[in-house]
Amino acid sequence: MKVLIVESENGLANIWQRHLQRMGMTVSRARGQDGAIAHLSATPTDIIILDLMLAEGSALAVADYASYRLPDARVIFVTNTTFFSDGSIFSFAPNACAFVQSATPPEDLAAMVEHYGPAEEVGPAGAL
Repeated sequence: MKVLIVESENGLANIWQRHLQRMGMTVSRARGQDGAIAHLSATPTDIIILDLMLAEGSALAVADYASYRLPDARVIFVTNTTFFSDGSIFSFAPNACAFVQSATPPEDLAAMVEHYGPAEEVGPAGAL
């Protein structure tokens, strides 16, 4: 599974990245809107972990671009604020599949990535 983490706080992005990589996922990172859009325009991505309050650019612009460029990619929004706590993010970003606090344990975030990511196709006799 290919995951893009868009997070301005380097330490938090490192924790998430290491945890997802230990689970066998391919993880890329971007610090802001420009880096995320450059990545999405060149690289297939299954799941985007996207900080709602980016230091550089707009998270909603990233989600909007992803819905156009990669319509099957799902977005897990993370935040350390109460902004959009009413669930309205789901009406602004149709590719949003989850909305969690930045302090969510990395193993819980990884479980969400696994859950919302594409199902592995199983061939004859259980072969992948």
